[in-house]
Amino acid sequence: MRDKNIKIEVTDGAAIPSRKDPGLFNAWRVTLIGTIISIVSLVIFKPDPYLRIIKFVPDGIIITFQVTFLSIALSLIVGLFTGLGRLSKNRTINLIASIYVEVIRGIPLLVQLFYIYYALGSFFKIHPFTAAITAMTVCYGAYMGEVFRAGIQSIDKGQTEAARSLGFSKSQTMFYVIIPQAMRTILPPVGNEFIALLKDTSLVSILAVSDLLRRGREFATQTFAYFETYTMIALLYLMITLILSKIVSILEERVKPYDQK
Repeated sequence: MRDKNIKIEVTDGAAIPSRKDPGLFNAWRVTLIGTIISIVSLVIFKPDPYLRIIKFVPDGIIITFQVTFLSIALSLIVGLFTGLGRLSKNRTINLIASIYVEVIRGIPLLVQLFYIYYALGSFFKIHPFTAAITAMTVCYGAYMGEVFRAGIQSIDKGQTEAARSLGFSKSQTMFYVIIPQAMRTILPPVGNEFIALLKDTSLVSILAVSDLLRRGREFATQTFAYFETYTMIALLYLMITLILSKIVSILEERVKPYDQK
């Protein structure tokens, strides 16, 4: 049985729309409709430059999603082992995991991007895309570590005792019993981190990674249509974020225990 009173802290991800919060749900719906109408209206009534912008940035959107999905997948792996390290009774492992979390969470992501690409790049060559993925993984792995730690701690100790009484080893209990149940608890904050990471991918443009923002900057530099370009880029980011937040909400609702639905 899980402790329903335990809450997991989330970061600056998007607000997840829920029908239990009518204000937020209605705000999400109005914002999404307004965003779509704005994009369509701009493209129809002023195709130059808005339609040109739409045609110019699709490859940047693809790169943005590639960076996001690769980074979130790797950060989940790093986060899982970091969370386990933070819960380990081995003092050395616990200390290493804790130092990693404290150090990484204390350094801005932008600084980490610069450090990996430029500082470490002075010793060996690293591709901008690889540097972006590495920095995102290292940064969000620390946050995911705390999410996993809190999620695992939210599982009642009786689950562990029951599994051990059935002959499960510590590792089997953790990976076959505890973590699968913890996944329901951590889905909301993981979803928030996923969306926050997608927004933070805009920072990788400084490394010459041709994401959505960099493609927008390239278009604005060529045409000097800065207002129009960044207006469209902002609307595209907003639309993507709103759609993903709804997907996270649906997944959260599906994995929620029956007694909480």
